[in-house]
Amino acid sequence: MKKLLCLIVFAVFAKPGFCQNAADSLLNFMKANKTRCAIYLTQNDSVIAHLNENKMMPLASTVKILVALEFAKQAAQKVIVENGYVALRELDKFYLPNTDEDAHPRWIAYERKLGNIKNDSARLVDIARGMVMFSSNANTEYLMEILGLDNVKNNIELLGLKQHSAIYPLVASLFMYQNPRKKNEADILKGIAKLSEEQYCRYIFDMHNALAYDTVLKPKFRPQDLTIKMQKAWSDRLPASTAKEYVRICNVLNNRKFFNENTYGILAEVLETIMENPENQQWLSHAGMKGGNTTWVLTKALYATTKKGERIEMAYFFNDLTPAENKQLQGWMNNFELAALKDENFRKRAGAALN
Repeated sequence: MKKLLCLIVFAVFAKPGFCQNAADSLLNFMKANKTRCAIYLTQNDSVIAHLNENKMMPLASTVKILVALEFAKQAAQKVIVENGYVALRELDKFYLPNTDEDAHPRWIAYERKLGNIKNDSARLVDIARGMVMFSSNANTEYLMEILGLDNVKNNIELLGLKQHSAIYPLVASLFMYQNPRKKNEADILKGIAKLSEEQYCRYIFDMHNALAYDTVLKPKFRPQDLTIKMQKAWSDRLPASTAKEYVRICNVLNNRKFFNENTYGILAEVLETIMENPENQQWLSHAGMKGGNTTWVLTKALYATTKKGERIEMAYFFNDLTPAENKQLQGWMNNFELAALKDENFRKRAGAALN
């Protein structure tokens, strides 16, 4: 089975240069496949490139930016203790093996190597960083639980987002598409399709509660019961928004005027881990990002303020990709992003090609 919802953005911007051919390759793919992609690129609040920027598209793990934001707000207000420890077994309640390209165990191994795991417990802020750096779905689900899903959702209104579907627990949503008894697949999918957004989210939240408070549901999950058709239906109904709306979020994160200083400081610790690379510190004042993908979806939202004072925000989304296209695009993304951030001529060419 194809593993779901993996990270694509852990070690970007590590090299000072970039391959122009790879950047152009991704741009050319967009030009040739305009119905399957969207982009919105701004520089100092001016729109440089746009394509399908108001088209609703599945976000995959890019939606976790809103969870990171709620974490920073509550930590800044001392509602939660960012340096408090959480037992790993609490996170394990929400971990489903073979559904996240081993993101969760890779995060735990990373924290153990750094010596950050104490008595089989991790700091809350490291859990949030693992949600972003490794895209751990278990960490995300746990954070949704302690932060309050309604509080996470409220950021949609707080940020003035007009186009955003409901946010719900991603791990729990997988249980909607299991077919262990090999019932008629078409009938199951037809039944799910008839559910309103409210009904769909309510069923998922019930499953989330079952994962959090009992031990009955999790052992019933078998990844092999998720057929390709089931996975595609699940992917198509993930929380969705537009490239323009996610640039709006990135602008708020980049300009550092909307929230207080403490909130932005914690956001930097969680979302701006690329600034821990000394090479990035040479040309960036600050920068952050989050991406995600399924077999068919590839998304990314990023922002940066350069040492020269340029503020750049960009969101670009793909859907209905083939596995080969998805893999190829992932190989081009870092160079595309570097070109968009560092090369004025490339930004102009992107605008000319896509606007």
